[in-house]
Amino acid sequence: MMLRIESLTKAFGSGANKLHVLKGVDMTIEEGEMVALMGPSGSGKSTLLNIIGGLLAADAGSIALDDRTYGLKGPASVVDVRRNQVGWIFQDFHLIDGLSAIDNVAFALEVAGVSSKEAEQRAIEALERVGLGDRMQFVPEQLSGGQQQRVAIARAIAGERRLLLADEPTGNLDIASAAEVLDLFKSLCADESKSMSILMVTHDPDLASKADRMLLLRDGQTVASDIRSAWGLDEGGEEE
Repeated sequence: MMLRIESLTKAFGSGANKLHVLKGVDMTIEEGEMVALMGPSGSGKSTLLNIIGGLLAADAGSIALDDRTYGLKGPASVVDVRRNQVGWIFQDFHLIDGLSAIDNVAFALEVAGVSSKEAEQRAIEALERVGLGDRMQFVPEQLSGGQQQRVAIARAIAGERRLLLADEPTGNLDIASAAEVLDLFKSLCADESKSMSILMVTHDPDLASKADRMLLLRDGQTVASDIRSAWGLDEGGEEE
């Protein structure tokens, strides 16, 4: 088992205005697995990702990622999780405009404490893994949207992280580029030498249907689901 989440809860506000977003989330992700997470807007998908990624503390419950257990302490106490174990991929690419692809990837590693020489070598390897070996010196404006997202993915995997959290990773891409990113995700998970897993939040049913498994976050809890259930369709095809 790579990731295990047990009884995770999170609420915002207080008193009469307290909003319970996560109400006891239980889920697991196996090594090499790509899991799609769907759910209505406001259901807590980003909140769950933020807690797994060490950006937010839960109120109760626990997260075990390999041999690291966390979940209830603030971001300052889980820097190692963000630095070494969890990589992020967002809808927006968050690349630095004036830097080349290789420098965008290497810079993130250097900020995490990796030496310049090692950071450059890791950046080269990561960009080659995502198919951009011939675009390393290109700045973002010289790259297509799909290529920019590949740079962002290279940045996320360059630290040898075991878990990628992808929050609407194809939201700004055309259909063809989105398909390429999904194929890349699948190849990363299938690479047994790296042992990587991906948890992907998406509103795209086609994207979700291509994951190994799909989870639906509804009423503060995750349940195994399929596309029909995620879209609120009963067996007759009518909305519930």
